[in-house]
Amino acid sequence: MERLSLHVQDSLRGNAPLIATPVLQTKYRSPNTTEAVLRALLNMDLRYCNVTEVARSMGISSSTLRRRLQDDQTSFSFLSDRARQYRCEQLLKTQWLPGKCLADELGYAEPNSFYRAFKRWTGMAFREYKRRLH
Repeated sequence: MERLSLHVQDSLRGNAPLIATPVLQTKYRSPNTTEAVLRALLNMDLRYCNVTEVARSMGISSSTLRRRLQDDQTSFSFLSDRARQYRCEQLLKTQWLPGKCLADELGYAEPNSFYRAFKRWTGMAFREYKRRLH
């Protein structure tokens, strides 16, 4: 089996990722599906990005995409979450944005969903992170 690493290159606190980098083992004969989905997610507007749009950009059906990701022992929602985390880190490295703005930019329907995701990624509440910066 070939091992794929999903790298979150940067973090809010420097060069180390905020969370441990997941290592996925693949059994599908084309291990590039996971990487292709990550590339698509990072190049698309996350506000309008869903499994159907990513599958269309790859020239396959959404059910085929889900099946291939399942063969890679991952899911679209997991990869979408990693892409949102990476984009959040990149946005906060360049400028401070309020949580509501970040939530919208990252494609969250509700700011509270973003706040929960941020705490899952970093282990701290968004307001605590803001206090540490200022």
